[in-house]
Amino acid sequence: VTLDVQAACRDTTVTQELLKEGFHRDLLVSVELGEDAGGCAVAARTHLPPGIYVDPYELATLQQHNLTKAVLIPDVIDVEAPEYLARDLLVLLYLEPDPRCSRCFRAAMPVHARYHRPAEEREEVLVVLESPEVLLCCHHNHLSAECWEPAEVDTPCSAENACPCQWHSTKHRPAYKESMLRVPVGLREHNSLVCALTLLTTGLCSSLILAATCKYGHFF
Repeated sequence: VTLDVQAACRDTTVTQELLKEGFHRDLLVSVELGEDAGGCAVAARTHLPPGIYVDPYELATLQQHNLTKAVLIPDVIDVEAPEYLARDLLVLLYLEPDPRCSRCFRAAMPVHARYHRPAEEREEVLVVLESPEVLLCCHHNHLSAECWEPAEVDTPCSAENACPCQWHSTKHRPAYKESMLRVPVGLREHNSLVCALTLLTTGLCSSLILAATCKYGHFF
C-alpha cells in the first residue's frame, strides 16, 4: 500500500532564486505541482533569517498595484535594525499561475539584506535561505488525503480576503535545498580608520552648515 501511495503522489518541485545584486534583491519562487490544482490558492511559506527582510511599506505599495501578494508574520518590521538585533520573519507569498505550464505557479517579491557586524577576516557573510513550504487552499475536496495533509497556518486564503481558511501541505522536492545571499561586511581592523574619517566628515559638514547659517541666516 505504501508503494502505491508513493507512486500516486507525484513530487512537487520548488525553485527559489535571488535575482539582482547587492543589498536589494528580488526573491523568485517557482512551483510545479504534482497534480492539478484548478480553483485552489497556491502559496509558498518562506522563512527569512534575521539577515534578510521584506520592507512592509514597499510590499504594501506593490500590493496596491497587484504586483505582489504576500502576508508578513510579524507584520511590524524594524527596517533599520542590523542583523544582530533583528528577528526571523515568516512570509506567505501567494503564487500566480504560469501561463506556460498548467501545473506551474510563480511569484516574486523584493527582499533586502541587513547590515552585519564587522568580521575578523572575511569581507562577506552568507545568509542562508531554506527552501519554502508549498501550501494549497481549496474550497472543494478533490485533494488526495494521502498526498496532502492539513497545515497549521493561520493566514487567509488570499491577500484580499482576511478570512482564514484551511491550508494543506505536501512533500516537495526542492531544486536546491537552500539559497545563499552573500552580504559584504567591514573588517574590524578598519574600525579606527572608519571612526576617524566619520568624525572628520561630521565635523567638516557641521562647520560648513554653521558658517552658512552665520553668513546667510536672519536672526531676530
